[in-house]
Amino acid sequence: MDYETIAVSKEGMVGIITINRPQAMNALSTKLVTELISALTEFEKDDGVRCLVIAGSERAFSAGADIGEMADMTAVEMTMSGHFFPLWDKVGKYPKPIVGALSGFVLGGGLELAMSLDVLVASETTQLGQPEIDIGVMPGGGGTQRLTRAVGKYKAMEMILTGKRIGAEEAKTLGLVSRVVPKEAYLEEAKKVAIEIASKSPVALRLAKMSVNKAFEMGLSDGIDFERELFYLLFASEDAKEGMKAFMEKRKPVFKGK
Repeated sequence: MDYETIAVSKEGMVGIITINRPQAMNALSTKLVTELISALTEFEKDDGVRCLVIAGSERAFSAGADIGEMADMTAVEMTMSGHFFPLWDKVGKYPKPIVGALSGFVLGGGLELAMSLDVLVASETTQLGQPEIDIGVMPGGGGTQRLTRAVGKYKAMEMILTGKRIGAEEAKTLGLVSRVVPKEAYLEEAKKVAIEIASKSPVALRLAKMSVNKAFEMGLSDGIDFERELFYLLFASEDAKEGMKAFMEKRKPVFKGK
């Protein structure tokens, strides 16, 4: 498909979506959100794609929502339109792993999008924050929930109530990003992580991702029971048999997603 606000490509088993609104610091507009959902849907249906990368530019992954679109909207209009919530729902429940390639500004809705991904590779120039309070509103795309789970109550309160940004190294220390690399390497590093993930069993990847996400919704005992059920289920897959056979034969497994 032809897109106006994103670029889409494939490298082997990795699908790559690049946010491309440079004139607006990759702000999340309705058009951009619609195109992101469309690209995610297409990659979900493509069995040849086992992992995705979502990236922005070196200057900005995304500086947040397009304020110009929202400024004159009423509460009823926001409620009826759903605004960006279909994107959060799509990404939050996406079955395939997604690696975020972050650089520059990752703010507001941009940080909420990033936090809904699975592995975050950040350039050393990355600045992360939830500055909605500065324009008289608050995070509405999961920011108060995901940020609190990632960094704890008190740091989340500080960031959300003051609008303060943090840098990449602090974000790594807090557990908000997976790794920090030099500015010139962040996209290639994200692709490298995605290629490694894509080499694993698609069946195991899907269930492992599902189990980790459930850890934020269940108590420990229920979570362990859920994990165990998925673990047992994998023994019915061809990939599990192939993986164990390859291990014993000292060769690389060939996973087919079955």
